[in-house]
Amino acid sequence: MAQDYIAQHDGGYWIADTRVSLDSVVYAFLEGLSPESIVDSFETLTLEQVYGALTYYLGHRADIDTYLRQSEAAFDALCRQAREAHPLLYGKLDEAHRQRTAEPPHESPLPS
Repeated sequence: MAQDYIAQHDGGYWIADTRVSLDSVVYAFLEGLSPESIVDSFETLTLEQVYGALTYYLGHRADIDTYLRQSEAAFDALCRQAREAHPLLYGKLDEAHRQRTAEPPHESPLPS
């Protein structure tokens, strides 16, 4: 009997019977992680589930890649909306980030 490794619900794709998104496994795979490394990163997944998820992805690559691009676009839109709704907060965050990245690295007091 064949096993379904992917479930589609709540507008997304999930590893069946888990709370791990297919997105997470696919992005790890695309970053070059091996199935074994992905299992190490997601302790709730078995190696079989990871291979099943990757097989699903590779068999439906065009559809999943489209879904991932749409998800990224939706996330970017939410980020823009948040910035527009809370300009003072994001202004402070941007300034803190600028100050932090502009600081020279601290030298160690220990001799080298």
